[in-house]
Amino acid sequence: MSHSRVSLRIRRPWRFAAEATALVVAAVVAFPLYWMVLSAFKPEGEIQSTEPRPWTGSPSLDSFRRVFQQEDFGRYFLNSLFVAGVVVVASALIAFLAATAVARFKFRFRTTLLIMFLVAQMVPIEALTIPMFFLMRDLGESVPGVGLNTLGSLILPHIAFSLPFAIWMLRGFVKAVPEALEEAAYLDGASRSRFLWQILFPLVFPGLVATSVFSFISAWNDFLFAKSFIISATENSTLPMALLVFFKDEGNDWGGIMAASTVMTIPVLIFFVLVQRRLVSGLGGAVKD
Repeated sequence: MSHSRVSLRIRRPWRFAAEATALVVAAVVAFPLYWMVLSAFKPEGEIQSTEPRPWTGSPSLDSFRRVFQQEDFGRYFLNSLFVAGVVVVASALIAFLAATAVARFKFRFRTTLLIMFLVAQMVPIEALTIPMFFLMRDLGESVPGVGLNTLGSLILPHIAFSLPFAIWMLRGFVKAVPEALEEAAYLDGASRSRFLWQILFPLVFPGLVATSVFSFISAWNDFLFAKSFIISATENSTLPMALLVFFKDEGNDWGGIMAASTVMTIPVLIFFVLVQRRLVSGLGGAVKD
């Protein structure tokens, strides 16, 4: 028996163990999502049963009907889509320009600035909610459209909180682009802006997609800022706030909660499907010399 066959036999048990572990971890992670969707399709009697089963023999759409019959549910959905879309586009463009400046130009306090990006990630959002509340209140008095009870009060904080991670990650992509490529573009007559948008931007686009996924999820699933900053203007509420309708004093409507949560998850899944290829290359560092 050759040495390669012996090595293959030795490696196979370890490979099998690794694959089995990955399947177990995937099952543990996916089970809450499965239970959420299952509960959304269960009739009320099965949800309230003291003997829950991981299946249903009579799926029902009643929970989804109650969700879509809620007043202004469609408006909440559009508000969430608008907030998440603006946050993704704005944070991606700002992070791209900032990462290019940090990676390509030398200036004072550049290292200090990078360290501040990391420190900003260590501060929990909950600790900054009250200061942000007063900031949005005071800002609304001088800048219309960004104060309390407006969608701007949700957009600005999410852009601010997503930028440190996005800039730090995109900095690596920009640095990975050879400087010789930039010099060759200048020799061919390309201006700095043309190199920035027609050459550098496509090369770091996978990194932009990767950071945009995190920005989208953070803005889409936000409940803390929406609950804190949207006080009286309920027409500017976002989709997570619609879940509060199903929490009642006489008993929570778990079917409605799970159905609304399922509806909230669908846009995230669609976004992942659309950007999955770019996301994989972005997380792996697709830019090569």
